[in-house]
Amino acid sequence: MNHNLTELEVEHLRSLIGGHGNVAKKLEAFAQGCTDPELKMLFERDAQSAKQAQQDLMSYLN
Repeated sequence: MNHNLTELEVEHLRSLIGGHGNVAKKLEAFAQGCTDPELKMLFERDAQSAKQAQQDLMSYLN
């Protein structure tokens, strides 16, 4: 898929991708330390959503 992105757009996209990765890692860490099953499930679900968003954004770099 060729999106003809500018250098600045690629830089911003990489920043967004990295940000989503960081959010996913933090949410996974929160889930690990969580004792409330419902809250743990929410953290895990949101971590998965962040990973999916990261993958979706990465498709623009291919």
